[in-house]
Amino acid sequence: MMARPGNWAVWGILCALALAALPLLARNILAIPAQVPLDPNEGWNAAHALAAMAGRALYPPPASLMVNNYPPLSFYIVGVLAQLTGDAVVAGRIVSLLSFLACGGGIALVLRHMACRVREQLLAVLFFAAALLIASDYVAMDDPQLLGHAVQLAALLLLLREKPFAAALLFTVSLFLKHNLLALPLAAGGLLLWQDRSAALRFVLCGAVALLLGLILFRLFYGMDLLVQLASPRRVSWANLRFAVMHLWWAILPLVVLFTLRGPWKTFCRLYGAIALVLGVAFSAGDGVDANAFFDLAIACSLALGLVAERGRPLLAALSAVPLPLFLALNSFDNNFFFTRDFAAQSARDIAFVKSHPGPALCDQLSLCLWAGKDAEVDVFNAGEQIKTGARDPAPLAQMIVARRFAVLQLADLDALGPAVRATIEKGYRTDHSDDNGSFLIPR
Repeated sequence: MMARPGNWAVWGILCALALAALPLLARNILAIPAQVPLDPNEGWNAAHALAAMAGRALYPPPASLMVNNYPPLSFYIVGVLAQLTGDAVVAGRIVSLLSFLACGGGIALVLRHMACRVREQLLAVLFFAAALLIASDYVAMDDPQLLGHAVQLAALLLLLREKPFAAALLFTVSLFLKHNLLALPLAAGGLLLWQDRSAALRFVLCGAVALLLGLILFRLFYGMDLLVQLASPRRVSWANLRFAVMHLWWAILPLVVLFTLRGPWKTFCRLYGAIALVLGVAFSAGDGVDANAFFDLAIACSLALGLVAERGRPLLAALSAVPLPLFLALNSFDNNFFFTRDFAAQSARDIAFVKSHPGPALCDQLSLCLWAGKDAEVDVFNAGEQIKTGARDPAPLAQMIVARRFAVLQLADLDALGPAVRATIEKGYRTDHSDDNGSFLIPR
């Protein structure tokens, strides 16, 4: 008996997704050991992991120019692995890659519990992989976002297997890895509330107690309030919001499919998708928020596509994923992950340049400073946001620049630290060279 044309189309789309995702994943894996700054997050996370392992202040005092507005657990995980790799950035990339693979496995296992077959699981996992690899640079990048998602998917599995206490504890752990992971715990609570109010109450109480205990332990160990640390000031704007929404092209068709889903899991998927979309849009209004704000939405959409395919509409589910490989085919030379041989060679020259100038350096890409053997002294993004919102006086940093404390400045944007600091930079420093890593300035 011949296969129906629709089945051939579904398998063809699955192959297209695989052909789009696998080369990008291979590229990201090959970049793991390279001393190339793929994102400012990398050096920032690595610097804090090194501080944790060296016994330095993981949460510097307010007067410090380094800022930590993340929860603590990921820094210790990466820091321990860095003792084996010898490079904290590489360690963070390895953790991110393994977390990405674990997320794919978690999505497949969740769908298996929801009675989806292998093809439906494969569609969901390939959609998730392609969305993250094509629309973000977070796969195998030193950042705890994917680690947090992997832990939350494990918590969801525990909840589906009727282990609410263990699930609540694991969801709590995930929030001490990355604090913006709110969508899935809220949706999980909603699922329980829909099914069993008594179980929902136990789940919420257990999670609340664990979270409160974690905050108390943080206060005792670090001597400060974690919630205050997480609320580091940053500017919000409609421009940021518009930019984020315009880059949600990959989610438009899956969202239509998600909200037309039928069957026993429709309430959970719709709730998860709605919460993920609302929170992602809200978070994206802030400066510096990236595509990771919508990773929960990618997971919700992937689950919905698997379920729609299982409900007898596999072609509809597969067609909604077509924009991903199509976009990549039309924009293969404009991908957000810009690792190339030329850029690697350029970065090596920039690291050597920073290293050749004795004394402290100020790096927007902190990974360049770390690879050059310099300490991380200034968190350009967060200190800049505090200055621009009026929460930090720029005078101490301006005085350091007037005194030419830094042998080298590396800045992607000369306005990153506000106009007052830029004025002192222009008086005391001159541009030695500029490239894809920004401008490199030395004292006049």
